[in-house]
Amino acid sequence: MTTQAFGKGGPAVSRIGQGTWNIERAPRGEAIAALRRGLDLGLSHIDSAEMYGDGRAEEITGEAIAGRRDEVFLVSKVLPHNASKAGTRAACERSLKRLRTDRLDCYLLHWRGSYPLAETFAVFEDLRAEGKILSWGVSNFDVADLDEALKLAGPGKVACNQVLYHLRERAIEHAVIPWCERNGVAVTAYSPFGQDDFPTASSTQGKVLAEIAAAHGASPRQIALAFLTRSPSVFAIPKAAKVDHAEDNAGALGLQLSDEDIARLDATFPRGPKPRGLPML
Repeated sequence: MTTQAFGKGGPAVSRIGQGTWNIERAPRGEAIAALRRGLDLGLSHIDSAEMYGDGRAEEITGEAIAGRRDEVFLVSKVLPHNASKAGTRAACERSLKRLRTDRLDCYLLHWRGSYPLAETFAVFEDLRAEGKILSWGVSNFDVADLDEALKLAGPGKVACNQVLYHLRERAIEHAVIPWCERNGVAVTAYSPFGQDDFPTASSTQGKVLAEIAAAHGASPRQIALAFLTRSPSVFAIPKAAKVDHAEDNAGALGLQLSDEDIARLDATFPRGPKPRGLPML
């Protein structure tokens, strides 16, 4: 299974996508080549944000998808301090211009800020009615925030919640993923390899990953992506600024782990107790 429904009644979207946080730090040509190679291999879900590189990540993404827009499920985000009635619309227009497109497939509030959710959501609905965004959602929302969002927007409006999720940070499994599954909301895992925190080959955890990977003819990172997206509600958006990294990520698209693999990974990377607050970067 390489694609799955993006939320209740949503379009079929690649379960592994491409993130662009910090992609502007790579040589521009390499970053563009990596995004294009990812598209070639089915990594059609591309995520960006106005915050990333002060818009440079969106510009790189726009260049990478030029002439291929219809192949892409394109996501971007508005910063909380721009999420007023006028600010949300202006931010969306700037993102569309940088991305060289007339529409976003999904537009997210990057995290909760001082503007009322009702104000931001009303603009999202206006933008959706105008065809400038096809769906909208949130990022870094815990269950209490999601409850409020559902109450304000009504069922079926919040398409996605993008949250931190990797092998060593599984807090969202306690309540966020179950909430999203009950309410038909897609979960997108950002930083699915952690921030410079992926298990080393010599570590106990790294050795378990390597053993499972060898059994599947896969890489440890492919095993991690397959584990994180084992639920049909969860997508992952690893960044790849090099072609070989994009190719490695794409290798996880059709990878299915056995129940034994999942149980072993669950024991090796215990999710721990439910935290008091939602982890985020």
